[in-house]
Amino acid sequence: MDQTCDPTAEHIAEGLGFSCRHADPVVTFRDPFHLSNGTMPILELLIIGGAVFALVHAWRRWRHDGDPVNLTLWFASVAYLAVIEPPLYFPGWFGLDKQVGFIFSHNVFTVQLMYDRLPLYIVAFYPALSQLAYELVRALDVFARRGTVAGALAVAFVCQVFYEIFDQLGPQLRWWAWNPGDTKVNQPALASVPMNSMFLFASVSFAALVYLVIRLTGTGSKTGPGITWRSVVAGALAPLAMVVAGAPAGLFQGGGHLGVQRAIIGVELAAVWIIGLGLLIDTWQAPRTGPAPTPAPAPLFARAYPPFYLGVLIALWLIASPAYLASSHGVTKQGTPIGSLWYSTLCAVAAAGIILAAHRTTAARRTSASRR
Repeated sequence: MDQTCDPTAEHIAEGLGFSCRHADPVVTFRDPFHLSNGTMPILELLIIGGAVFALVHAWRRWRHDGDPVNLTLWFASVAYLAVIEPPLYFPGWFGLDKQVGFIFSHNVFTVQLMYDRLPLYIVAFYPALSQLAYELVRALDVFARRGTVAGALAVAFVCQVFYEIFDQLGPQLRWWAWNPGDTKVNQPALASVPMNSMFLFASVSFAALVYLVIRLTGTGSKTGPGITWRSVVAGALAPLAMVVAGAPAGLFQGGGHLGVQRAIIGVELAAVWIIGLGLLIDTWQAPRTGPAPTPAPAPLFARAYPPFYLGVLIALWLIASPAYLASSHGVTKQGTPIGSLWYSTLCAVAAAGIILAAHRTTAARRTSASRR
């Protein structure tokens, strides 16, 4: 059997409008104006542009401010992708076809890597989002006031709300497709999105990355080689946190225990929200209830990219809304599964609140410092 395009992978690819047969093992380029729909090049520009913006910002933080955390986090996010993504695309290569099976397939975008399985924008997504969340939490002074563990937990919440606006929309717009036959991993689900993905990929992975990067760079070298090995170690170790966090629900894996799994993951997601909101409320009240610490810098990336990211995804949701509202039994007339509108709306409101809180906190710190 061809493990780069088995029958299941071919069936999912055909549903997205392409064939995985005879795909180039390295890279394939396509006309951005002839993709499956017009939202796809917009998404690519948003995410790839954000990753480039994040890299420039991280480089400046290292070279001008002497802080290697941002740059280490950027490359650690790419290292994490290199560890976690290939087994998801080609489980047969790693002897996981019976354990996890074929989970999902990305659609083909302008630039595709690795037998058409990996869009370039997905490579960019991890550093763009990790940098977005880290900078917002840093601007909120959670790391400075509450320490690394609390900061990483806040990152888990920020990533959850920014990630899920994207995650709940993707299947409807054919950005990717989940394999409905893989009940081991893709069930239970919230609308069309597996809850395991919502918790482990959208929160746990990013929290682990940030925690490991800060711990490894806290007293470490600020040189290029030092950043390189710390990035690789953090990226390679982050998936272990996902294994640990996924163990409670994994104990009840199987179609007969979906209710138990749903309850466990639901409690875990609720914990992410409760802890995250608690930290944000604590930060919101801090300028009024205590002395203001040293102002946290608010670089251009932190001020510009999060609201731009949120605004573009809200616009894409609005584009998708007619088909969403006309859907029946969770499927649009075009045959694509819909995500959860109520959860995406909740995430969008929370994301907007985080952006406003970061702006308010930074402004309050700056005003307090100017009066000293």
